[in-house]
Amino acid sequence: MSDDMQGTRREDEGKGGEVNWLSIIVRFIVAAIVLMVTSLITPGFSNMTFGTAIIAALVIAAVDYLVQKIFKFDAAPFGRGLSGFIVSVIIIYLSQFLVPGMEVNALGAVIASLIIGVVDAILPVNVM
Repeated sequence: MSDDMQGTRREDEGKGGEVNWLSIIVRFIVAAIVLMVTSLITPGFSNMTFGTAIIAALVIAAVDYLVQKIFKFDAAPFGRGLSGFIVSVIIIYLSQFLVPGMEVNALGAVIASLIIGVVDAILPVNVM
């Protein structure tokens, strides 16, 4: 796990290792808004409602978590260079099969991964 991810995880833990749920909820809301804006400006990515974007954010976060735990690999778009970017594209593309109302083609997943990576670099919110 990268130092950035460890720092983010420490921010979510309060005293005694308790999880700060408000921080996690805010992070998912911001992630959903980023996905909604990304779907509006990205060709090949269907427009999403807020509910669909929340579900997509949850699915993407869950798949990212599984990839990190199983493969010991940070799937953030810019977390591991080209390989992290490719894994991010695959996660976004495969999420459409788990999220009703989300449709994305391969080019849309590439562009969305770029946008999410840039936003992730600017804002301290984990979309992936």
